[in-house]
Parts: sequence; structure tokens; C-alpha cells
Amino acid sequence: MLKIERILTGPIQENCYLIYNDTNLLIIDPGAEAQKISTQIEKTGKAPVAILLTHTHYDHIGAVEELRSLYKIPVYVSPLEQEWLSDPTLNLSGLGRHDDIADIIVQPAEVEFEMKSYDLGGMKFSVVPTPGHSIGSVSFIFDDFVITGDALFKGSIGRTDLHTGDMNQLLHSIQTYLFTLPDEFPAYSGHGDATTIEHEKKTNPFFN
Repeated sequence: MLKIERILTGPIQENCYLIYNDTNLLIIDPGAEAQKISTQIEKTGKAPVAILLTHTHYDHIGAVEELRSLYKIPVYVSPLEQEWLSDPTLNLSGLGRHDDIADIIVQPAEVEFEMKSYDLGGMKFSVVPTPGHSIGSVSFIFDDFVITGDALFKGSIGRTDLHTGDMNQLLHSIQTYLFTLPDEFPAYSGHGDATTIEHEKKTNPFFN
């Protein structure tokens, strides 16, 4: 069974996740504080094999370059947001939202996601499109949980007032690809606490 750890990063407390089996580890959305993340990785004793991005807003990519260099591992991203990595306007780091956030310029990702199943280091998951917060947002479905990025939160959904955001598209994404998962599935989002698919179907105000 896979283990998952949450690491809060950056000024707006983005959730970076470490997912690992007996030997290998995936880094999901390393938003900031690369040293904090690497310290936790070392504590697991597992070998990082890839960095996976649910989307490329600055608060999810700020530690990518440092961790990619440290561990010599590839970065995976939606092809729809590949160019956002190196564009501070598109990844929002250049809009002056936080005085302590410098322009973030990340080199191109080595791999562009296809909407299919992957097996990385013995960890199997499927990539599904969940746009609406941003055009290239994706979620990762593992055997018994899902990583939703900024699509679905506990009691809420992602913002849709940013570049390429679309409320109707986001609601459709969640209903099509997330609410069709088993009710008991834990859902781990880009901010805030974990929830379950059943809890959100029954109580999320955007669907009730």
C-alpha cells in the first residue's frame, strides 16, 4: 500500500505531497521551500523518481527546479501548461501577489502527460483532465485515493477567476472524473485538509 505525506509550503500554505512505496517516491506539486521538502524526503529513505504537477501556478512549482536538480529526476506536466513554467505572467508569479515571491522561471518539463495510466517506480496511477481552475489542470487517481490539485477542495472548488478559469468547465470536470470515483476515496487537494468523495458529493455547496 502506498503512503502519502503532506508538506505545507510557501506563504499561502500549498500542499506538496510525497507518495511512496517500499523503495521509491513521487513528489507532487513542490510549491516552495525545497529544503523543507528534501529534508522530509530524506526521512522516508525512499528514492525520488519523478515530480508530478497538477498545474503550474506559482504556488505549486516554486521548488521544482531545485528538487529536479538535486535528485536528477524528470518533471511531468500537462502539455497545455508546459509554456507556463517559464512564463511568470502565466504562472502568476510575476503579478506581484506576494512581495516575497520572485518571478518563477522553470525549465521545460521532460514529460508531457497523456491522459492515461502510468507506472513510475512501481506506483500506478491514472491522469485525468480536470480543467476549470486552469486549462491544463489534471488529477492523479491512485488505487485508493486521488490527488485533485486545485480542482476540488474540502467544502469548495478551485478559483475560476484566473487566466483560463471556467466555472462550468470545472464543475463538469469534478462531476465527470472525481465524483465517479468510489465514495470512500480520500481526496487530497492543493490547499487545506483532505476530504472524501462521498463527503463532497453530499455537502459541497457548489453541488448541493
